[in-house]
Amino acid sequence: MSADPSDHAAHGHHEIEMPHASMRDYAIGFVLSVILTAIPFWLVMERPLGAAATATIIMILAMVQIVVHMVFFLHMTPKAEGGWSLTSLLFTVIVVVIMLAGSLWVMHHLNTNMMPPMHDTSQLP
Repeated sequence: MSADPSDHAAHGHHEIEMPHASMRDYAIGFVLSVILTAIPFWLVMERPLGAAATATIIMILAMVQIVVHMVFFLHMTPKAEGGWSLTSLLFTVIVVVIMLAGSLWVMHHLNTNMMPPMHDTSQLP
Protein backbone atom coordinates (compact mmCIF):
# COMPACT_ATOMS: atom_id res chain seq x y z
CA MET A 1 0.00 0.00 0.00
CA SER A 2 1.18 3.42 -0.81
CA ALA A 3 1.23 6.10 1.86
CA ASP A 4 0.91 8.82 -0.75
CA PRO A 5 -2.53 10.45 -0.35
CA SER A 6 -2.49 11.54 -4.00
CA ASP A 7 -2.62 7.90 -5.09
CA HIS A 8 -6.43 7.61 -4.89
CA ALA A 9 -6.81 5.31 -7.88
CA ALA A 10 -4.77 2.58 -6.20
CA HIS A 11 -7.17 2.57 -3.25
CA GLY A 12 -10.34 2.61 -5.34
CA HIS A 13 -11.16 6.23 -4.54
CA HIS A 14 -12.48 8.35 -7.34
CA GLU A 15 -12.44 12.09 -7.07
CA ILE A 16 -15.59 13.89 -8.08
CA GLU A 17 -14.77 16.66 -10.44
CA MET A 18 -16.65 19.84 -9.69
CA PRO A 19 -17.42 22.18 -12.54
CA HIS A 20 -15.42 25.37 -12.27
CA ALA A 21 -17.43 28.51 -12.85
CA SER A 22 -15.90 31.57 -14.39
CA MET A 23 -16.66 35.18 -13.63
CA ARG A 24 -18.59 35.21 -16.92
CA ASP A 25 -20.95 32.47 -15.63
CA TYR A 26 -21.59 34.36 -12.41
CA ALA A 27 -22.20 37.60 -14.34
CA ILE A 28 -24.70 35.87 -16.66
CA GLY A 29 -26.48 34.37 -13.65
CA PHE A 30 -26.58 37.73 -11.90
CA VAL A 31 -27.97 39.57 -14.93
CA LEU A 32 -30.62 36.89 -15.49
CA SER A 33 -31.59 37.02 -11.81
CA VAL A 34 -31.97 40.80 -11.91
CA ILE A 35 -34.12 40.60 -15.06
CA LEU A 36 -36.24 37.79 -13.61
CA THR A 37 -36.80 39.91 -10.49
CA ALA A 38 -37.45 43.20 -12.29
CA ILE A 39 -40.17 41.83 -14.58
CA PRO A 40 -42.49 40.67 -11.74
CA PHE A 41 -41.79 43.91 -9.85
CA TRP A 42 -42.84 45.91 -12.91
CA LEU A 43 -45.94 43.71 -13.40
CA VAL A 44 -47.09 44.34 -9.84
CA MET A 45 -46.34 48.06 -9.81
CA GLU A 46 -47.79 48.94 -13.24
CA ARG A 47 -50.61 46.35 -13.39
CA PRO A 48 -50.72 46.01 -17.18
CA LEU A 49 -52.51 42.64 -16.89
CA GLY A 50 -55.24 41.12 -14.78
CA ALA A 51 -54.55 39.55 -11.39
CA ALA A 52 -54.68 35.94 -12.63
CA ALA A 53 -52.37 36.58 -15.58
CA THR A 54 -49.93 38.51 -13.39
CA ALA A 55 -49.86 35.72 -10.79
CA THR A 56 -49.33 33.08 -13.48
CA ILE A 57 -46.46 35.01 -15.09
CA ILE A 58 -44.83 35.62 -11.69
CA MET A 59 -45.00 31.91 -10.84
CA ILE A 60 -43.48 30.93 -14.18
CA LEU A 61 -40.69 33.49 -13.80
CA ALA A 62 -40.06 32.24 -10.24
CA MET A 63 -39.57 28.70 -11.54
CA VAL A 64 -37.22 29.97 -14.25
CA GLN A 65 -35.26 31.90 -11.62
CA ILE A 66 -34.91 28.76 -9.50
CA VAL A 67 -33.38 26.99 -12.50
CA VAL A 68 -31.06 29.94 -13.17
CA HIS A 69 -29.83 29.86 -9.56
CA MET A 70 -29.31 26.11 -9.62
CA VAL A 71 -27.33 26.19 -12.87
CA PHE A 72 -25.28 29.39 -12.52
CA PHE A 73 -24.71 29.58 -8.75
CA LEU A 74 -25.14 26.04 -7.38
CA HIS A 75 -23.60 24.44 -10.51
CA MET A 76 -26.22 21.68 -10.58
CA THR A 77 -25.83 20.11 -13.98
CA PRO A 78 -26.21 16.47 -15.05
CA LYS A 79 -22.40 16.21 -15.08
CA ALA A 80 -21.90 17.57 -11.54
CA GLU A 81 -21.09 14.88 -8.96
CA GLY A 82 -21.88 12.13 -11.43
CA GLY A 83 -25.50 13.31 -11.67
CA TRP A 84 -26.29 12.56 -8.03
CA SER A 85 -26.98 16.15 -6.99
CA LEU A 86 -29.50 16.50 -9.81
CA THR A 87 -31.02 13.12 -8.98
CA SER A 88 -31.46 14.03 -5.33
CA LEU A 89 -33.00 17.37 -6.34
CA LEU A 90 -35.45 15.59 -8.63
CA PHE A 91 -36.40 13.19 -5.83
CA THR A 92 -36.93 16.12 -3.46
CA VAL A 93 -39.15 17.92 -5.97
CA ILE A 94 -41.24 14.78 -6.50
CA VAL A 95 -41.72 14.30 -2.75
CA VAL A 96 -42.68 17.96 -2.26
CA VAL A 97 -45.20 17.83 -5.14
CA ILE A 98 -46.76 14.66 -3.72
CA MET A 99 -47.00 16.22 -0.25
CA LEU A 100 -48.52 19.47 -1.54
CA ALA A 101 -50.99 17.73 -3.86
CA GLY A 102 -52.02 15.32 -1.12
CA SER A 103 -52.44 18.10 1.44
CA LEU A 104 -54.54 20.19 -0.94
CA TRP A 105 -56.64 17.15 -1.85
CA VAL A 106 -57.29 16.30 1.81
CA MET A 107 -58.14 19.91 2.72
CA HIS A 108 -60.50 20.22 -0.25
CA HIS A 109 -62.37 17.04 0.67
CA LEU A 110 -62.52 17.97 4.34
CA ASN A 111 -63.93 21.35 3.38
CA THR A 112 -66.47 19.76 1.03
CA ASN A 113 -67.61 16.98 3.35
CA MET A 114 -67.27 18.48 6.84
CA MET A 115 -68.45 22.08 6.53
CA PRO A 116 -72.15 22.69 7.19
CA PRO A 117 -74.06 24.12 4.27
CA MET A 118 -74.21 27.89 4.25
CA HIS A 119 -77.73 29.29 4.43
CA ASP A 120 -78.79 32.43 2.62
CA THR A 121 -80.05 34.69 5.43
CA SER A 122 -80.77 37.65 3.16
CA GLN A 123 -84.27 36.34 2.42
CA LEU A 124 -85.40 35.96 6.02
CA PRO A 125 -88.12 38.37 7.19
